[in-house]
Amino acid sequence: MGIRPTDRILEIGCGRGSAVSLICERLDGGRITAIDRSITMVKLAEQRNDAHVAAGKAVFHAAALDAADLDDDRFDKVFAINVNLFWVRSSERELDHVRSLLKPSGALYLVYEPPDSSRAAAIADRIAPFLTEHGFTTTVSMATTRRSMALVCLKATKDLDH
Repeated sequence: MGIRPTDRILEIGCGRGSAVSLICERLDGGRITAIDRSITMVKLAEQRNDAHVAAGKAVFHAAALDAADLDDDRFDKVFAINVNLFWVRSSERELDHVRSLLKPSGALYLVYEPPDSSRAAAIADRIAPFLTEHGFTTTVSMATTRRSMALVCLKATKDLDH
């Protein structure tokens, strides 16, 4: 994602906060806001990242994406790892909300590691046109993890004329 020290970042579906921990190590003046629908996961993430929370580098919210109170924040980067929201069901409202949360030069990163590697391309093929329809320019990257699993990352940047 090319995280810069002063980036404002939003994670959708933070789970136990592993990604937050890694990102906070790279921040100096920046901040990550992490949301998850599960209050249990948010509590675990806050415990794992208590020093980052105390330092003002991390903020957590137990809420669905479209219900999260983000204080009119605008983000350089928004990301979700293995969050099915954007490919399992219709998510126009949530995607439009993400678009409104991004700064003009911001980017959305959707990362998936499907349990069946043969599904990676299908996931990308389903999500990429959806992102384009909603005002994003999309780049798809495919890789193989150390465990020989397929990994797909969609990077979507805002079309400024949309």
